[in-house]
Amino acid sequence: MANIVIMGAGIGGMPAAYEMREKLPKTHTVTVVSAVDYFQFVPSNPWIAVGWRKREEIILKVGPLLERKGIKFIPKAVSAIDAVGNSLTLADGEKLPYDYLVITTGPKLVFDEVPGAGPATAAGGGHTHSVCSVDHAEAFWADYQEFLKNPGPVVVGAMPGASCFGPAYEFVFILDADLRKRKLRDKVPMTYVTSEPYIGHLGLGGVGDSKSMLESELRGHDIKWITNAKTTKVEAGRMFVTQVDDLGKVYKEHEIPFKLSMMLPAFKGVDAVAAVPELCNPRGFVLIDEFQRSKKYRNIFSAGVCVAIPPVEVTPVPTGAPKTGYMIETMVTAIVHNIADELEGKPVTAKATWNAICLADMGDTGAAFVALPQIPPRNVNWFKKGKWVHLAKIGFEKYFMSKMKSGNSEPVYEKYVLKLLGIVRLANK
Repeated sequence: MANIVIMGAGIGGMPAAYEMREKLPKTHTVTVVSAVDYFQFVPSNPWIAVGWRKREEIILKVGPLLERKGIKFIPKAVSAIDAVGNSLTLADGEKLPYDYLVITTGPKLVFDEVPGAGPATAAGGGHTHSVCSVDHAEAFWADYQEFLKNPGPVVVGAMPGASCFGPAYEFVFILDADLRKRKLRDKVPMTYVTSEPYIGHLGLGGVGDSKSMLESELRGHDIKWITNAKTTKVEAGRMFVTQVDDLGKVYKEHEIPFKLSMMLPAFKGVDAVAAVPELCNPRGFVLIDEFQRSKKYRNIFSAGVCVAIPPVEVTPVPTGAPKTGYMIETMVTAIVHNIADELEGKPVTAKATWNAICLADMGDTGAAFVALPQIPPRNVNWFKKGKWVHLAKIGFEKYFMSKMKSGNSEPVYEKYVLKLLGIVRLANK
């Protein structure tokens, strides 16, 4: 009998648990360990931030859902990993042994790399918001309601080292749409500040016509932008940005006033994972082989934002490569098949499909892109926009949440998004 422990109960961890339980004989135990006792559908956080969703609509208490499927759940943070001794130390000091460990923790948000960035805390501090968690999105919503009484300039974007640019684009357009609905857009100058070398880079070197199409959308919505932007510090109501040229030399210094700001931070690996000797790269992301397995510890696997993927290209201001939901889903499936094969004494063979597929909401329209593979040159390099993407994103939210509630182990991105995009492409021929 083997003990398989999954760290994290997010978009990687929950599907991993469901697929693992479905694939493995009941003689093996599957346990999920998470610092929080709920699942959150992170792609909906921008809607939370403007009041288009409520918290209870995008979170689920995972204990009952997992236990109903015969999966153990421990709602405790992991304070340390003993990769040699094959055990976890939980926050209360409890030891949890494992035969196989699957790390799907997601990232650590490193606001402190830019002084003054990040949400304010009881200890003081930050002057910008985030939509990386439901708590952060709710904090924006709380400040936004006050902002609406006396609106002013807004800054949205991504800090140096950020790797997930889609939500920043989504949010600036969602915020624009909400302000227009409230007849307040004329009182809110908006600036998009990004570490990308150009609009539509997305951490992917661009996808199809993403540059021209997203530039057109920003112009059409009266949103100014600054690219190659190295945000150096944030003070109350002021953001300081050094804009560089394509050679990385200083082009212009900006001091941007704002009353409200949402800036996506750079990511690192979570502390307990990053601290394991030879498990991670210097940023704390897990180094894996082609089978999603640690290069150092053969019984540790990893999937999602917490794995190390090199940037698609070198950029004047550091940017990372995104890990989209479809990519994460294929990583999880590969891990499940590889652990199952190892338990049967077979060699591992399953590999993830590292393709980038995304549905991005833009308030009342949306953009979809497909990059197959993620790193150029590509077999498919496709970017489209339209009302259908907005509607498809809403539909996918409902579809994914229903999967989480039911414990369905089928791949949802492959079943929903790929079929949807295939229909759209046929319709456009």
